[in-house]
Amino acid sequence: MTTEQARQQMEDLRRQIEYHNKKYYTEDAPEISDYEYDMLYRRLENLEAAFPELKTADSPTEKVGASGYNTFAEVTHTVPMESLHDSFSEEELRDFDRRVRGVIPDPVYVVEPKFDGLSVALEYVNGVYTRGSTRGDGVTGEDVTLNIGTIRSVPKTLKDPVPFLEVRGEVYMSDESFTKLCERQELLEEKPFKNPRNAAAGSLRQKDPKITAQRELDIYVFNIQVIEGDSGAITNHHDALRRLEELGFVVSPLYCRSGDIETVIEKIREIGDQRGTFPYPIDGAVVKVDDFAQRTALGSTAKFPRWAEAYKYPPEEKETTLLDIEVAVGRTGVLTPTGVFEPVFLAGTTVSRATLHNQDFISEKDIRIGSKVVIRKAGEIIPEVVSVVSNPEDSVPYRLPTVCPSCGEEITRLEGEAAVRCTNPQCPAQILRNLIHYASRDAMDIEGLGPAALEQLTEALDVHSPADLYEITADKLMQLERFGKKSAENLVAAIAKSKQNDLSRLLFALGIPHIGAKAAKTLSETFRSMDALIEAGAEQIAAIDGFGGIMAEEVYAFFRKRSALELIERLKAAGVNMQGESTVLDTRFLGKTFVLTGTLPTMSRAEASALIEKNGGKVSGSVSKKTAYVVAGEEAGSKLIKAQTLGIPILTEAELLAMME
Repeated sequence: MTTEQARQQMEDLRRQIEYHNKKYYTEDAPEISDYEYDMLYRRLENLEAAFPELKTADSPTEKVGASGYNTFAEVTHTVPMESLHDSFSEEELRDFDRRVRGVIPDPVYVVEPKFDGLSVALEYVNGVYTRGSTRGDGVTGEDVTLNIGTIRSVPKTLKDPVPFLEVRGEVYMSDESFTKLCERQELLEEKPFKNPRNAAAGSLRQKDPKITAQRELDIYVFNIQVIEGDSGAITNHHDALRRLEELGFVVSPLYCRSGDIETVIEKIREIGDQRGTFPYPIDGAVVKVDDFAQRTALGSTAKFPRWAEAYKYPPEEKETTLLDIEVAVGRTGVLTPTGVFEPVFLAGTTVSRATLHNQDFISEKDIRIGSKVVIRKAGEIIPEVVSVVSNPEDSVPYRLPTVCPSCGEEITRLEGEAAVRCTNPQCPAQILRNLIHYASRDAMDIEGLGPAALEQLTEALDVHSPADLYEITADKLMQLERFGKKSAENLVAAIAKSKQNDLSRLLFALGIPHIGAKAAKTLSETFRSMDALIEAGAEQIAAIDGFGGIMAEEVYAFFRKRSALELIERLKAAGVNMQGESTVLDTRFLGKTFVLTGTLPTMSRAEASALIEKNGGKVSGSVSKKTAYVVAGEEAGSKLIKAQTLGIPILTEAELLAMME
């Protein structure tokens, strides 16, 4: 390889690693597996070793972790929180042992599992928890004191009032808690976390500690960073772990000590064989020199301590046969194919099922019934198909069904989405999701009817349709757990109040594809009644300003569904309003488009938009030649500059109000 070829490869690797660092550390949304990332990193390390003159000071190999969003106060760590050098083979562990013995002739090692979570520091003053912070870049982290304080296994008061103590630990999310969180995210149509590590990181960095508390995080503490005024002198890591236990911390139950590298390797194999049975995620094992004085003699590089090494378990892969593909309808209406395989033992558990994601995934890998496939556990948790080895001669490409397997309605695939979904508002498989949306704030805004209450109603009172809500009585609610007389009456009153909502809220609540709150309002103002909208043709709907052909087709198709019409008839019978109110009080701005930019002196943008619309005008988010006026407040930005370039009249808030007098 020439120097120029090496330079190009190294630049490409640095770009890739920096991109994936941002996705992993900052956005908690990784796009590749840990193993794939580690291999990119190792390739860069090898090239930098072969071409040291091309190594740069800002290379990812010179950084610890990554900086996050600047959403919390900065904390400078008393002791730098270094990362560990990774080994991927037993021979590399023996090399580590030889390097250590070149300085220390008789080392003793401590072996522990390497938890796959978020590294944090906890500080105690006189035995009382005072501050918690993330590792960050190793020197500076983020202050997440309140969030860490919600973790039950973090002692708030130590069993001994040590004058000052700083410890290091790993915050993680158990497999059970991760599964529950993903189910909840799917229910609320949120993008689920890809693995427990990113779920833990995202949960710990929530602005609201109440959300962190709901995520059921846990922690293992594995190191004393600083200790002052403790009566017993601690000279090695093994004793430090025992002292941490005495003080009330939870430490790994699997640590052991040995002076023989082969015994250490055997312990690492043992941990690896068990890793699929643990209730928490691990991605490797850590080997540390036990004696603190020997650690000092060994020292550190710019990034890694020379007295410790992390062994990363390779992703275990197995061949098996795909026996069948089952299609389930999720709570959001998305059809999800799941592969059923010949059972194989993989990373500690027997695996016989794995998600196949969507049609694009199946087609890209050419997955068919009877395929010989390679599977592995992503992040040691979730089984996934890696590749197809071979397909039977008589097999055919697999296609998802064209009708919903739950209700029989035709399925749709929205533009720009990989998923196909059932849009039947009364599909049995997505009842709860539809009810949550119907009662949400921007839809029918039924106070007190959140996801937990709706789950209870669907199970106990057989509520399966928005129309069923209007048949609930206080007496029925009072038979349920957590409902007293007052709370039952309040909920019934809130449901009754929703009948008076404008048609625009009902249209949004129905969950018509591509129709958000603003589009629903436009439909309501244009047709003024549900009956008129139902009778409208696709061309008539497409003629509405701001509507395209796709939106019009979705609205038209929705009101051709028998299930949708039956629901509307039931809502009518319950007394739900089907008429739209005209919000236009004056037509002086009719046909004129306004753009708002900057901060207005006395009104919010929403208030200004409402005033413009009540006078017949339209509010847009972007400036174009069709814009009639730009209303500018303080700190107006690019929209103001573009308006000035195009010669569009600029108004102050006072001038806008004067035009409405």
